[in-house]
Amino acid sequence: MKDGVNGVALGVFIFFFLAVTVVGFLAARWRKAENEHSLDEWGLGGRSFGTWVTWFLLGGDLYTAYTFVAVPAAVYAAGAAGFFAVPYTILVYPLIFTFLPRLWSVSHRHGYVTTSDFVRGRFGSKGLSLAVAVTGILATMPYIALQLVGIQAVLDVMGVGGDDGTNWFVKDLPLLIAFGVLAAYTYSSGLRAPALIAFVKDTLIYIVIAVAIIYIPIKLGGFDEIFAKADAKFTATGVGGLAPPAAGQWTYATLALGSALALFMYPHSITATLSSRSRDVIRRNTTILPLYSLMLGLLALLGFMAIAAGVKVDNGQLAIPQLFEDMFPDWFAGVAFAAIGIGALVPAAIMSIAAANLFTRNIYKDFIKPDATPEQETRVSKLVSLLVKVGALVFVLTMDKTVAINFQLLGGIWILQTFPALVGGLFTRWCHRWALLAGWAVGMVYGTVAAYGVASPTQKHFGGSSDEIPGIGEIGYIGMTAFALNALVVVVATFVLRALKAPEGVDETRPQDYTADAGDPGVQVELPPATAGSTH
Repeated sequence: MKDGVNGVALGVFIFFFLAVTVVGFLAARWRKAENEHSLDEWGLGGRSFGTWVTWFLLGGDLYTAYTFVAVPAAVYAAGAAGFFAVPYTILVYPLIFTFLPRLWSVSHRHGYVTTSDFVRGRFGSKGLSLAVAVTGILATMPYIALQLVGIQAVLDVMGVGGDDGTNWFVKDLPLLIAFGVLAAYTYSSGLRAPALIAFVKDTLIYIVIAVAIIYIPIKLGGFDEIFAKADAKFTATGVGGLAPPAAGQWTYATLALGSALALFMYPHSITATLSSRSRDVIRRNTTILPLYSLMLGLLALLGFMAIAAGVKVDNGQLAIPQLFEDMFPDWFAGVAFAAIGIGALVPAAIMSIAAANLFTRNIYKDFIKPDATPEQETRVSKLVSLLVKVGALVFVLTMDKTVAINFQLLGGIWILQTFPALVGGLFTRWCHRWALLAGWAVGMVYGTVAAYGVASPTQKHFGGSSDEIPGIGEIGYIGMTAFALNALVVVVATFVLRALKAPEGVDETRPQDYTADAGDPGVQVELPPATAGSTH
């Protein structure tokens, strides 16, 4: 590790940071709407983004700074087990091709801004809608915090902020500045800011990966040498390997499948999706988004390269930033650090907007001020987006980084429990609203308690996201076990509630709403729940 501040790398980093800051503020004038005071405009970019803007936005949303840092860090620490992120991003695209166009159509038909809006309209249940909203907010908060952790990792490697003995304010000042700028242009420009910045972020990431996958192996003696050194390390330590061990195959498979099912349950994924201008934009994106999976596979190989390069770090999250500083010229290390830093700003902005929209539409409007005007909704959402970022910042500055990682793993378990209500509701209304709520509660409680009981060499609780699967005896992803229990409760409870003729609530949607496209009669006409009839 180099001593002191890497001035050249820092200068390049600051240049790109200032560039995207300017872009973020200018985004407020991009496709400026006549009425800016609505969540459609501030929170969804006017629902006007085409194929390429949506592709960059979704890519910037899903492939975050934490992905850039954590996936190769997992490979660095555990070998091929860290590659689970690659198959899960392959599994997810055929899955979303089946339901995202339906969600886009019904959301545009009724003016839904969040998944909870759809759940409330479909099942006539504010309680179920509230459960989905709270879950989304809880799962998103630590995810935002991890983006700030990614920025902090880059700053640490560049030597910015001082050591542990430095005054806390001076040490964290660079992160505070980055947070302040992010908060300002998100408040000003809404979703348009990360949409424009995503172009810069993804371009930088593709350049860095392309250079790294060619340049670093040349310096290290080729891939044969890289894999040989990685294999030697894993053989000596008995941790992981170049192929997942037989004992870990259930964990690998269930973690990949569960992560695929959960990815588009996150509010920020849906926010980026609903910003598209047509169903065809969504379909085209499901066919070209796998390009990011190719990038992710190459990115994961950096973990093996870090081993071959002899990178030694106490915190595995620093392995890849340190690899870049050790292997690249200072100026290109700055480009790589900028890619990671900007890769944190884009998803953090989208996540804060998504969480704010959930609070505004499904807590503030549904339970606090039902007669809120569009202007009031937008104002509240802007303020909440700031509070969400402040919460994430406090989380990062006051807690150990492993706590943030643990809560993000827990967030994945939680958000998966909204799958039956959201995806199930897009295809059928057979499941009873109270059964869905009961299944959600069982999945949430089981997943939280099971994760709490997982220990690691450094932690007594929340030490991982895998545990023994009841009745099978294999170690698997807790989220999938909780999801299976959730689904079982939903099915059994639905049969019981239907037999008891429990009230089902009013469905304000119609079959044709799920296939409507932009320009079709009725699109973006919001139906008041009090007068909407049930046709199912």
